[in-house]
Amino acid sequence: MKNENPMTSLPSTPRLTSLSHGGGCGCKIAPGVLSEILKGTTAMPIPPQLLVGIETADDAAVYQLNDEQALIATTDFFMPIVDDPFEFGRIAATNAISDVYAMGGQPIMALALVGMPVSVLPVDTIRQILDGGQSVCRAAGIPIAGGHTIDSVEPIYGLVVMGLVHPKRVKRNADARVGDRLVLGKPLGVGVLSAGLKKEVLSPEQYAQMIANTTRLNTPGPNLAGIEGVHALTDVTGFGLAGHALEMARGAQARIHLSMDRVPLLPGVRELAAQGLITGASRRNWAAFGHEVSLASKLSQVDQDLLTDPQTSGGLLVACAPESVAEVMATFHKHGFADAAEVGHIAQAEALGARLVVA
Repeated sequence: MKNENPMTSLPSTPRLTSLSHGGGCGCKIAPGVLSEILKGTTAMPIPPQLLVGIETADDAAVYQLNDEQALIATTDFFMPIVDDPFEFGRIAATNAISDVYAMGGQPIMALALVGMPVSVLPVDTIRQILDGGQSVCRAAGIPIAGGHTIDSVEPIYGLVVMGLVHPKRVKRNADARVGDRLVLGKPLGVGVLSAGLKKEVLSPEQYAQMIANTTRLNTPGPNLAGIEGVHALTDVTGFGLAGHALEMARGAQARIHLSMDRVPLLPGVRELAAQGLITGASRRNWAAFGHEVSLASKLSQVDQDLLTDPQTSGGLLVACAPESVAEVMATFHKHGFADAAEVGHIAQAEALGARLVVA
C-alpha cells in the first residue's frame, strides 16, 4: 500500500525529499572519508576544562564550568528525510537534542540552523519546518534563542544545542568496561523506512511508526547517567548500530558481541530490507568499517544491511554492569521506551581480529 504524500495538497510545492540528494543521518559523510578529512586537521592545545573533545568521536563536546556544572555543546543538521515540513522540523530537532541526552545531560537552549532554497519553497513551507523544530524544543523544555539562516540549494535544518551536566555524571562513548552489558533504547530500521518512503511503498502504519520513532526524545539520558553501574552512553545515528558500537569498542579497547536476534526492529523493516530497500549510506558504512566486524555464517545480507542502517534520531546505546541491567531497563520503560532490549556484551580484546562480533 502506498503512503499518501503529505504535500499533495500543495501541487505547486515540490516534495522536500526531491530537493535533497540524501536525507536525515544518511547524509553523513562516510566514516572512511571523514577519517581522512580529520586526519589532516591541526592539533590544538587542549585545556584541562575540556572534558570531552573530538578524540573519541563522541556525541558532543563537554567543558567544565565549575565543580558542579559542565557545559555540553553539540550541533546537528541535515536534509529532509520526509516530505511533511512540520515532521521534518520535528525529526531534525529531536535528533540534535539527542546528543545532549547521550552525554547524560539536560538540554537548556538551542540555536536554529536554517538553509532553504527560498526561490523554490514557499515561505509557509519553511515556516512549518521551523514550527516543527520549535514544537520539539517546547517538549524538551528549552527555548530556541537564536540561529542563522542562508539561501541554500538544498533544504537544511537543524540545531545547535547546549546542555548542563554534573562533571562526575558525564557519560562518554569510550568508557565501557569488559563484562558490561549493552542495552539499546530504540528499534532499528529508520533508514530502511526512509528508503521505502522515497519509493512510496510504506503503509500509513509504517510511516506513523517512522515518525514516532524519530521524534521520540531520548529523555532517559540524564537518569541513566545517574545509575552508578552505567559506564558509557552514545546514541545510534548515521553509522548504524555496528558503527557506533565499534566507536564504543575502540574507546574501551575491547571487543563487543552483539546478538542479532535480540536487536529490536521496527515492524516490517526486515521484509523491506529483503526487497532491497536500503540506503546508500548502509553500504558506505560497511565499506568503511566492515573489516572490523566478524559475522556469523548464519547472518544474511539483510542482517548486515540492518546493522549498518543509518538511524536518524536513533536510540541510546548503554554499556552497564550486569547488576545494573534491570535498573537501566526500568529507566527506559519509565520514559515510555517499551522496545528497549539487551543486545550484547563487552569482552576482552584480542591481539588481532574484529572489534565487533555479531551472531
